[in-house]
Amino acid sequence: MKRSDATESQQALADPWILGRVVQVLVLVAFVAALTVPTGLVPIVAVAYHQDAEAVREEGPVVIPLAPIEPTATPTPIYTPTPHVPRVGIIAGHSGHDTGAVCADGLQEVKVNQAIAELVVEQLTQLGYRAEQLEEFDGRLQNFRADVLLSIHADSCNVPGKTGFKVARVEASYIPGAEDRLVACLSERYAQRTGLAFDPYTITFDMTQYHAFYEIDPDTPAAIIETGFMLDDRDLLVGQPELVAEGIVDGLVCFLNGETP
Repeated sequence: MKRSDATESQQALADPWILGRVVQVLVLVAFVAALTVPTGLVPIVAVAYHQDAEAVREEGPVVIPLAPIEPTATPTPIYTPTPHVPRVGIIAGHSGHDTGAVCADGLQEVKVNQAIAELVVEQLTQLGYRAEQLEEFDGRLQNFRADVLLSIHADSCNVPGKTGFKVARVEASYIPGAEDRLVACLSERYAQRTGLAFDPYTITFDMTQYHAFYEIDPDTPAAIIETGFMLDDRDLLVGQPELVAEGIVDGLVCFLNGETP
């Protein structure tokens, strides 16, 4: 009997019609499962071997540690300040306006002043300063702001035997401490470089009330220098203008470096 039943089963499976129906049923079951499992209507139950189940009950739930999320630090921008380059204004006395003092042989003060001022600007520029040359009544003097301003002049030929230089600042100074130090730096360093003596007795009203002092920004330290007399100091002023310029530059650098003579 068993052989007969098995034979009949094999014959049934061998029947193409029956085999086709079986395949259709399997396909239908798979299709239904694919539609219902994602919706949860047909749950998928994981069945563990009883030993594994016992281990789970004993050890408790499996905890998967998660690494903490480190906040991303925003980098602090680094600002590099632009280095300050001191600005220096140099007025060539009488330039663009008149001749200034004139000697009997025709030597004009304005020519002496211009030659020295050009050398001062050149030397300061070579040292890395922002130096600019201005005329006597330069429009740029209105509210001019700089680290220092100096007007360069020379004394007349009218006093034979007179020699020396002088430096002054405005009489009613808005910043007397800074301008006194400027005058001191120029007086000391110019005398050291040129060998001329400081002459405080010939400082005039025109120096202490110099017009440019009242045109520039009041916070700009300023001074005026009379580099020497065009008669007895001519060899220095005309023959060695580079030395005169060096003396002036020495004094300005002394001031700009914060030195106190």
